Amino acid sequence: MPLLAFQMLEKKIERRIRLLEQRSGLSFLDEMAFIRSWIEKPLSMGAVTPSGKMLARAMARAVDPDAPGPVIELGSGTGALTKALVERGVEPSRLFLVEFNPSFCRLLRTRYPEATVIQGDAYRIQHLLGGLLKEPAAAVVSGLPLQTKPFRQRTRLIDEAFELMAPDAPFVQFTYAMVTPIPKRASHDITAHASALVWQNLPPARVWVYRKG
Repeated sequence: MPLLAFQMLEKKIERRIRLLEQRSGLSFLDEMAFIRSWIEKPLSMGAVTPSGKMLARAMARAVDPDAPGPVIELGSGTGALTKALVERGVEPSRLFLVEFNPSFCRLLRTRYPEATVIQGDAYRIQHLLGGLLKEPAAAVVSGLPLQTKPFRQRTRLIDEAFELMAPDAPFVQFTYAMVTPIPKRASHDITAHASALVWQNLPPARVWVYRKG
């Protein structure tokens, strides 16, 4: 291929990548890193690709940036939702980012050096964060694949999360399914509210917000 033709093709590819980033709010490298991790461990990932910009914003809207206390993010991935939380007005220093993938943890520490990044199993939230938090959390925002987990594991997660949270603080979860990822029989004193489908996400998803008391 002539050099000029190769350079023109290279520029065309770069333009397509930038267009993808503008439309989705994600970087091409983030997409590739996410897909690679999903192929290696599909059941440990909440999605095939990072949350799209519109879904991340919909989740972040459930968080009051003026409420006191830390904000916990479970399954932070490459930081798509983290970015939306910061844009929402949550100070990075208030963020506790829990991620199982060591590569993603390194990326998160680079992008958000003021945040507290914990590498570990987010389904053991009490074990990971119980001794770190100095005050009740203002919110827990989850990108975990709850629908793939047994009922008992989901119940334990949300019970432990509410033990770390302030009264009436939200537990925010996205799902591609039409039903709640936290079954109603999990707790009688938990209220749930579902958003409309976020059609701009691929695949479309909805946001569930749970509160206790």
